[in-house]
Amino acid sequence: ALPGPYAAWAAGRSNPVADPLYPERGNAAIDVLHYGLEVSWSASERTLTGKATLQIRPTRDAPSLSLDFKPYTLDSLSLDGKPVRGSVSAEEKLVVQAPVTAEQPVTLVVDYHGKPSTTPMPSKRADSHPLGLTVDSKGGLWTMQEPFGAFTWYPANDHPSDEALYDIAVTAPKGWAGIAGGTPVGQDGNTFRYRSTVPVASYLTTLAVGRYEKATDTGPRGIPITYWYEKDQKQFLPMLKRTPSYLTWLEEKFGPYPFESAGVVLVDSASAMETQQMVTLGNIFPVSGDDRFDRTVLHELAHHWFGDAVTPTDWNDFWVSEGWALYAEKLYAKERNNVSDAEFVRSSREIDAQLRGEFGPPGDSDPAEFGSANHYSCTAAMLRQLHQALGDERFFALARGWVKDNLHTQQTRASFTAYVNRVTGHDFTSLIDAWLDSPTTPPETGPLTS
Repeated sequence: ALPGPYAAWAAGRSNPVADPLYPERGNAAIDVLHYGLEVSWSASERTLTGKATLQIRPTRDAPSLSLDFKPYTLDSLSLDGKPVRGSVSAEEKLVVQAPVTAEQPVTLVVDYHGKPSTTPMPSKRADSHPLGLTVDSKGGLWTMQEPFGAFTWYPANDHPSDEALYDIAVTAPKGWAGIAGGTPVGQDGNTFRYRSTVPVASYLTTLAVGRYEKATDTGPRGIPITYWYEKDQKQFLPMLKRTPSYLTWLEEKFGPYPFESAGVVLVDSASAMETQQMVTLGNIFPVSGDDRFDRTVLHELAHHWFGDAVTPTDWNDFWVSEGWALYAEKLYAKERNNVSDAEFVRSSREIDAQLRGEFGPPGDSDPAEFGSANHYSCTAAMLRQLHQALGDERFFALARGWVKDNLHTQQTRASFTAYVNRVTGHDFTSLIDAWLDSPTTPPETGPLTS
């Protein structure tokens, strides 16, 4: 149990690990329980001013504390109310020169300011761009930060294995709005407040500041939904308002939406991101025409079950959440476009073979090719094979159980395989291993006979 006042942050307790792909990010020696972030944006000066209050559980004795952080100017630094020395290194680490003891939580307060800058994306994807807090041409802000980049706007243990609770206050210029993930909890003048009472991985946080307009909506079971868009994006509002129908479809397949509110914020990005409770959506769609908008928004919302509610422990297991989200997207498109089962299988295998030839199997990740398409399509093909073996009733029971039984935890390939085998009563280890590790597309198998 956490001592004294730190018990209030117990839901933010995690078991951080070192990342096999990006060992320079994150710190397995600390577990951040809660982030209290107060950030203010000056569009005229292009300056971010922040105060970050972190409740931290050290996991082992250490002579100092280390967090991921861009080199902002440090205005003050304190640990448990006492001033301490610290600095931000060229390796983008905030090092606090104070010893800590395992299982004795501390409170770190960091005041800082500076001009935001991004960090390189370890990918060659066509829709990739530098990660982290981005200043747009209008003087606004937005962020995309997978597999990392939260450290470009606040000191963070920037790794999915360390999820935490959040309180975020965003002060925007007069007449502008500040948007963050979590549940909206009020506005004081130009300060917008958000709270996450369930754990959030740092890559799933979001921040946007701009001349936004706001629209509200209601999803299934009364879920409050908020849309944020700028005046020149108003033509997208009718498309955004299809969100309740996406949530209804997803709930029918995968169980209740796992958070207390939802939303979408439009930003000037070439990508989209499943940021928790507030999807960050690039302004990359035609007003009408093909179904890319529907499929993309549904994909990102599906991640709220697979990736947000249940999160990969490290970036080697990125395929777990992307496979589920893409398979949900493919099932939605199959229903919407009346695709036959035969065509669904043919297309799945054709894409799988192409991507294994180009990128290799999804279980063997290349750190320089983060987000390569094999993590999506080849894993979705594996889930299709499981679906075919189990049939609708057992497959969707497995999917709903995976979320319900592992809610707000971090999971691995081993735990996924063990869960599938235990819940289905059938040993699917060889099937899962083949689809994750084989350099060529595994053979088709039929339904289970029992």
